[in-house]
Amino acid sequence: MESNIVVIDLKAFYASVECVDRHLDPFLTPLVVVDKSRGPATIILSVTPYLKKQGIPSRLRLFELPKGEYIYAMPRMERYLEVSAEVVSIVLHYVNEDDIHIYSIDELFVDLTHYLKFYKKNSLDLTKQIMSDIKNKLGLTTCAGIGPNMLLAKCALDLEAKTNPNNIAYWTYKDVENKLYKVTPLSKMWGISHNLEKKLNNLGLYSVADIANCSKDLLISKLGVMGEQLFNNARGIDNTNIREKYIPKSNSLSVGQVLNRDYSMNEMPIIIREMCDDLMLRVRLQRKFCQCVHLGILYSKNVNAKGFYVQCKLQRGTDDEDIVYEVLMNLFNKNIQNNPIRQVSISVSSIYNPTVEQLDIFIDPEVQQKKRSLQFTIDQIRNKFGQNAILRTDALSKSSNAIERHKLIGGHHR
Repeated sequence: MESNIVVIDLKAFYASVECVDRHLDPFLTPLVVVDKSRGPATIILSVTPYLKKQGIPSRLRLFELPKGEYIYAMPRMERYLEVSAEVVSIVLHYVNEDDIHIYSIDELFVDLTHYLKFYKKNSLDLTKQIMSDIKNKLGLTTCAGIGPNMLLAKCALDLEAKTNPNNIAYWTYKDVENKLYKVTPLSKMWGISHNLEKKLNNLGLYSVADIANCSKDLLISKLGVMGEQLFNNARGIDNTNIREKYIPKSNSLSVGQVLNRDYSMNEMPIIIREMCDDLMLRVRLQRKFCQCVHLGILYSKNVNAKGFYVQCKLQRGTDDEDIVYEVLMNLFNKNIQNNPIRQVSISVSSIYNPTVEQLDIFIDPEVQQKKRSLQFTIDQIRNKFGQNAILRTDALSKSSNAIERHKLIGGHHR
């Protein structure tokens, strides 16, 4: 049985949500979603279809916005997550959760294959019904790509549906040669980044047809496993099964930030400490331990130095933020140069479920137990009342940004 996959995209999602909440028509309203307080270089997160039709792209910096009268909407990430969950809830009225793959906050794949007979509809009509349901209940316009696999559905969405009057495109394997093969530049195809496009161009490949007609062995020799995948995808082949959820062999947790100004190396211990506290809170809430710690530093663009990314394996697994912080600072002090710093990231990997906890033989067990109880008490308070409910005194210093950062989701206002 040939699969029937649909990928649904929420058109100009952030801007549309802001318009709907204001009882405005996003197709008639010049609204942009941006935090103007961050200055003219801040990135606009979304513009309405009305502005897109005038040639204004969905992503640009505030100073690049043409002169005119606009409605400026402050980003509200909690609201967008709430609406995204409502969209998923609507789709769940039609299919089981096993047949949904959430690709991003405004895009999801749905396998309709086993539901067409039940609803007595073809994939196109059932997709239209779901799109209509989202429009009627939430006021949001959607686009949809339909295909026999996830790849062709996504290509149908990106390359055709978004410009079709009915916002839908239906591709079959017959469309591979007359539609997919013509795609150029290669970065327009799903799964091909600009860096990968350059590598393919260096091999003399400039269109999807070039990849499809290229030697499979050559692609594998130059790009490894990715080469084989590209060869298959260029021919419209994608055997991904939505129901087969990916389970990583090793997992990690990370936190990173672009600092709002250049920081000196002497200010960084406070920043690293705060990020370490946030990260290890997540580890403990999952009842996990970590065995490897990573630190990444990028210097300001005003200096001719890139920065570094280093890691250290721990002697034993832990969820103790003090231990992890000590390791992070050792890595920092060994590798740092006296340059202004603009970006920092930390992560922990080799995360696992501990069956037992090995105590430090050099520290009184009772002291260790009291410290652990205190940590979990603080975690429960932060989890219930927010991370700003309990802070270190350093949070009041000039170098700290914890209080403001905890008010954000994904770097944007809640």
